[in-house]
Amino acid sequence: MVNRAVLSHQLFTGISRRHLSCLAEELALPWQAAVEGRRHEVRGGARKRAAGAGARHQLVFVDRLVTTLIHLRHDLPHGVLGLLFGVDRSTITRAVQEIRTLLAERGCAVPNRPDLRLRTLADVFAYAQAEGIELRLDATEIQVRRPLASRGGRRAFVSGKKKQNTMKATVIADWRGRTLWTDAPRPGRMHDATAARSEGIADCFQHFPDVEVLLDDGYLGLRRDHPGQAITPPRKPRPGALPGRVEQWERDRHGHSSDRITVEHALADHKRWKQLTRFTHRRGNLPDTYRAIAGLVSDRTAAA
Repeated sequence: MVNRAVLSHQLFTGISRRHLSCLAEELALPWQAAVEGRRHEVRGGARKRAAGAGARHQLVFVDRLVTTLIHLRHDLPHGVLGLLFGVDRSTITRAVQEIRTLLAERGCAVPNRPDLRLRTLADVFAYAQAEGIELRLDATEIQVRRPLASRGGRRAFVSGKKKQNTMKATVIADWRGRTLWTDAPRPGRMHDATAARSEGIADCFQHFPDVEVLLDDGYLGLRRDHPGQAITPPRKPRPGALPGRVEQWERDRHGHSSDRITVEHALADHKRWKQLTRFTHRRGNLPDTYRAIAGLVSDRTAAA
């Protein structure tokens, strides 16, 4: 087996050892509660043996956390991780499923507010209105495996933009490119604006009228429905417009792109984790995977 101290290094996990220590302290109790809940369900009642009796875990909690982080960061197969930690492949699979779910439920960190985490779109809008923050929203696509020929709904994953089988995630960042929220990825054929509407962005605009969101040209429908709040690039002047009008449009469009580019930086931070460059696992695991990685990235950027 490889030295545990080596495997917990930032080069393997993607996070610093200090961040790893805080993460272990935060998730230890929820993980133990989930384990006891499953045992209670299997037993059908309260435990009959003293606490600590029975078989021990082959893979302790901290090793389970490190294993999951390595899997998310470098996409190492479960068999390889099992060899490194001296356990069976099935043990690694169960550990990754458990810890990935806990990481996905954490939400995204808020700068200078360690006690607050954002988990829903309404949380983000409420935070933005309270702090007077202008949001940036964009969608990104992750290539996934093509559904089997015998299953229906195969066309739903074919992206009209990338011409590949993808799933689409919507991400919100602030003016410094810090991730504040991400939704559950949807089939890549869905339009960007439709994905945002499915998460209830129209209701958020209605209940938080002071919040402004910078968008790209793919969200013109939102700008039409929510003028003054959904802000897209200015429309190009008609052919034959005065040179001064064209120059003003170019300056305005460049300014809008400069303000909105921070959300692109946030998406680039997510794609540094190998599992989000091309997801080769079950598509049903991608929502938890993306939310887990977004939460980890937000921890780092919020502390910066």
